Amino acid sequence: MQTIPSMYRRLNFLIAPLAVLAIAASQASCVVDVAGDESDLTSVTARERVMTFEGYVYVLPTASASQILTAVRSQTRSAFGALLVSNVAVASRELATVDAKSFIKEKVSVLDDAGGVSHEMLRVHYRYTDRAIMPKAMASRSTLSLGLLHGDYQDQAERILTDCTLNGPDEREMATDIWYVFNPSLARCKKAMKAEQTLLDAKRVAALAAPAQVVAEELTRLYIPMTASFSATPESGKTSYPEYDRLWAGGVTPGTLTSTVLAGMIDHVKPGETHYEADDSGYWETMATMEEVLRTRPKLNVVTVDPPADLSTFQVGKKSLGHLTFRNFVEWNVYETGWPEGLTPTEKKDLERQVAHRIANRWITFEEKVKVAIGTAAPKLTTIRVQLYFGAEEAITPYRRAIQTSDILLYNGHSYIGEGPLDPKNFSKKDFPQSYQLLFIDSCISFNYYNSDYNAFKTNGSADLDLITNGVESLSDGSGAAQGRFLAKILSGKTPSYLALLKTASTTGSDYSWGKDALRVVDGELDNQYTPTLKPIKLTSP
Repeated sequence: MQTIPSMYRRLNFLIAPLAVLAIAASQASCVVDVAGDESDLTSVTARERVMTFEGYVYVLPTASASQILTAVRSQTRSAFGALLVSNVAVASRELATVDAKSFIKEKVSVLDDAGGVSHEMLRVHYRYTDRAIMPKAMASRSTLSLGLLHGDYQDQAERILTDCTLNGPDEREMATDIWYVFNPSLARCKKAMKAEQTLLDAKRVAALAAPAQVVAEELTRLYIPMTASFSATPESGKTSYPEYDRLWAGGVTPGTLTSTVLAGMIDHVKPGETHYEADDSGYWETMATMEEVLRTRPKLNVVTVDPPADLSTFQVGKKSLGHLTFRNFVEWNVYETGWPEGLTPTEKKDLERQVAHRIANRWITFEEKVKVAIGTAAPKLTTIRVQLYFGAEEAITPYRRAIQTSDILLYNGHSYIGEGPLDPKNFSKKDFPQSYQLLFIDSCISFNYYNSDYNAFKTNGSADLDLITNGVESLSDGSGAAQGRFLAKILSGKTPSYLALLKTASTTGSDYSWGKDALRVVDGELDNQYTPTLKPIKLTSP
């Protein structure tokens, strides 16, 4: 199964529903969300655009429709990296949604060095159209000058690495998926593309080729200059909200609002290296998530641990420690205070590693009873349930359980270039409750990987599914607390708009070193019916 290098794990980057599936990322820092207003339906920082570009491929005259489509998709996929480095994301998975109706086919004669016809090929022109998102600062841009890769470009990965990538260890780790790191905006890549085009132009002039004739070098060229065009899409101006009334009524379990914090291991481990769960940055982010949730809902208590484990008693050397609570674990990690008296630094580290090891790969369920009044209806006894699972990696089972049992799911982990455990191909309709769910996938490029594919598992599509995703790579420093704030705001009984929730889930205050926002957007919310004025939510003690 494809994994991802350190560059793409939120420094660590995470490339990685479900009333909320929050996929937060790895380790470094996301850029602060900028201010917006309530007319910004889908994002605080991004704007939606219609993107188009054109290209062409050469195939044998006998090529089937399937072979032509494969060749075109191989080329459109090379725009993925080109757009990504320009801070632009598209909705279609790896730009595979190619409209064969746009194909214009023409036979061409390939000239040999002497100017004679060597053989014939079919040149297929296409026009690619997709839904794109870009930063507000770029929203006035109508075009971007980029490039595409041509032919069997994977066979020339070494040349592309040298010409059109940063060519560091992270890029080289991606050599087998060279399209992902193709960066035509680099000065040396522009130079290489121009040199290749100049050579081809000179060859063509020397051969005196007619429009339906091409020189042999045209078939083996590696780069094609491309201009992506962008046009604005209409904005509805509607303020959108999660379907709070449906969440609080209980979806998967009537009378229970079930949220899941599904947290992954984040750090890269070298072969042979011992890596303790407590030392993984994902563990700290998990504790930060729970700190926000438990601060808002201090009466949440652990009710089950699956598989069973004692989380209250530990042995450190000759010292027996008992009556510990999950809040102790949070306090030690987030605030570095509240340790049992008399522990040395070494003993604290030992205890922390024991706790994390006992928590990892277990389902820890917290519950609290409240009374919830929805609109004018009488208050009903309701259970707030939070499921925690730390240690998720590439095994599918935890993800499937989370989807099947959750109204709200927060996932903090890797996207694995979209081919990991959250790949829609790993699921079927039976994995998805037909109740309303909200997926918050806070991992790298989740807009491209997961934006709309999950809708097929819902009978009513987006009417029962909202998605929060990131357009570009996202950074993990502060992501745990951001997730926690997002969930805590919902569990508080307040009913903020999606825009307000996105602001809550920003990572303001982190030490931003990457300098690029993840372009977080909400999708599927435009058909939501809830408004707080018609159905206010009120929580009281039971």
